[in-house]
Amino acid sequence: MEWIVIAGVVGFIAWRMMGAKGTASINTTDLKAALNDNSKQFIDVRTPAEYKGRHIPQFKNMPLNTLPNQLAKLDKEKETVVICQSGMRSSRACQVLKQAGFTNVTNVRGGMSQWNG
Repeated sequence: MEWIVIAGVVGFIAWRMMGAKGTASINTTDLKAALNDNSKQFIDVRTPAEYKGRHIPQFKNMPLNTLPNQLAKLDKEKETVVICQSGMRSSRACQVLKQAGFTNVTNVRGGMSQWNG
């Protein structure tokens, strides 16, 4: 019985770490090369306090809990690159964007915790 609980927990964690279906992902090294690409839009889904403490200038702060109400500010035609602290909230944000009809969505794996810029 104990192994069933362990398998369930492991499965849940693996499911949460998977990106949204159809979402690309990049690491922070690849992100550095993309930051000056004007054909992309960059959003940071952390809280305003986290964003204020440390952020990448090209990223606009759109906290995950407010993202659905801010979708009209984004261009569905542009690639949307999403970052958070570790990659979990940005993965969820990518799901929100995909469900709203955004087709070119990229999650930054490791998030700001991996950023050395």
